[in-house]
Amino acid sequence: MSTAEDVVRDLLERLAQVALVVAPPVLRIALALPFFKSGLTKWDGFLSLSPAASYLFEDEFKLHIFGHAYDLPFPAVFAYFDGIAEIVLPVLLIVGFATRFSALALLVMTGVIQLVVPEGWANFHLPWAALAIALMALGPGRLSLDHLAASLCRRRVPGGGRP
Repeated sequence: MSTAEDVVRDLLERLAQVALVVAPPVLRIALALPFFKSGLTKWDGFLSLSPAASYLFEDEFKLHIFGHAYDLPFPAVFAYFDGIAEIVLPVLLIVGFATRFSALALLVMTGVIQLVVPEGWANFHLPWAALAIALMALGPGRLSLDHLAASLCRRRVPGGGRP
């Protein structure tokens, strides 16, 4: 007969197992959505940057470093790279492909955004950074293309180990 302590321990173990399956895709979606929604506003068509995005990067966005505001270097280039990254990286996250790389890239973007919009740290940047770091630590999870690719690679190697 099991004790109450054994029942609680078993319940917590099962909860942890479920969380390890559910948490990574939820984290991936939570980090992807705000960036993807922002990326959609940057384009007027396929690889046609919207005038509003160009204006923001050329005239509005400034780097706030050590109490001074500086213009972004190469604003047109930054606008294109940002627009592309805000579409591609969230899509990679949603499907769970190159998850850690995508999370790292969005963490770097969050750091740059922090320098451009320093007042957004508590409501936006800190949660985005926490999500990205959690994904880099936990990985993509079982419900991902990364996991599927790793499983297929293990099957091809004799003994199921690494080459």
